[in-house]
Amino acid sequence: MHPPLTLHRHPMCAEEFQKCHLEHPITKFFGECTELKIKLDRCFRQEKALKRKANFEQSKKLKERLQALRKETAENDS
Repeated sequence: MHPPLTLHRHPMCAEEFQKCHLEHPITKFFGECTELKIKLDRCFRQEKALKRKANFEQSKKLKERLQALRKETAENDS
C-alpha cells in the first residue's frame, strides 16, 4: 500500500503511476501497472531517505545550538 498520491507532495514519483491507473481502469487489477508500482515504491524510498537526511542535519544543528546555549548558561551561572 502506498500513501495518497498527490502531485504536490510527491512530485518525483506519482505522475506515471496515476497516468497508468487512468489509462487502464480494469487491467490495473491484473498487473498492468505493477512495474510502475515497483518504481513508485523505489521512488518513495528515495524521497524518504532525502527527508531523513535533511531532518538529521536539521536536528544536528539544533543539538549544537542547544549545547552552546547550555554551555553559555553554565558559564553565566558560575
